[in-house]
Amino acid sequence: MKVLMVCMGNICRSPTAEAVLRKKADERGIDLHIDSAGTLSLHAGNNPDPRSIDAGEGRGYDFSGITSRPIADYDFEYFDIIALMDDDNWEEVMMRCPPNYRHKVHYLLNFAFKDNENHEVPDPYYSHDKGFDEVLDLVEKGCDGLLDWVKQRG
Repeated sequence: MKVLMVCMGNICRSPTAEAVLRKKADERGIDLHIDSAGTLSLHAGNNPDPRSIDAGEGRGYDFSGITSRPIADYDFEYFDIIALMDDDNWEEVMMRCPPNYRHKVHYLLNFAFKDNENHEVPDPYYSHDKGFDEVLDLVEKGCDGLLDWVKQRG
């Protein structure tokens, strides 16, 4: 199974989700191809935000090999799950996604919270450093829920 994590710039939330899902999938013995992308190409080729790396590495996550890239048209066909971080990402992705692939698009947090009220991972870019830890808390829950969902489907 192939999973793509998506946020706006692909330097904070989605690379964090990629690093978290890699480690958690490995710990559970679930074989996934995991990548991340942004709805904007503003940071293409850049490493994740140092604050994301600091927060994630503090919990044992590895960001090596992760660089920002914009979502591409072929991603909609290639990936089985496209996990989004917030409503802005949803709108942008759904405008670009061909109708026959829209069933692949989900909010990451809908795998963790079934009430649909807690479906956004807030963008920490302009927040205090603690915002990056809050993102990690949410992403960890979303990734656990996603892995449970994958495991249930074999």
